[in-house]
Amino acid sequence: MNKIQLASKSLQHLMTCWDSQQVTVGLPIIRIGDILKVNLLIQEGSKSRFQVLEATVIAQTNSGANKIINLRKIVHGIAVERLIPIHSTIVAGVQVIRHSKIRRAKLYYLRFSFGKKSKLQQVFIKENV
Repeated sequence: MNKIQLASKSLQHLMTCWDSQQVTVGLPIIRIGDILKVNLLIQEGSKSRFQVLEATVIAQTNSGANKIINLRKIVHGIAVERLIPIHSTIVAGVQVIRHSKIRRAKLYYLRFSFGKKSKLQQVFIKENV
């Protein structure tokens, strides 16, 4: 091997080590279509408070410490979407409320459906104890 290949492999190893240190441990497995309850730490000036967001996961990008989930909920008839970096320090906790049966990788079609059309079928998953 030449020096360039050795340097690129060592740099790759450093990046994977750094990436594994940034990942938050103890998070549940998050799938598309899940309804999550996310506790967010909100900073307002010198004060901080927790805000609970309960929404449906419509998309996610899997890239280690850079994993981002796209959450969607309806608030007083207005749809709200929020992108949340799941391994960020603003996320205090994540809890899976419900799993849904879906057949797509992205649920962007929920943006154009309202009422009963936007409901997802619940699926029950057995946990290994």
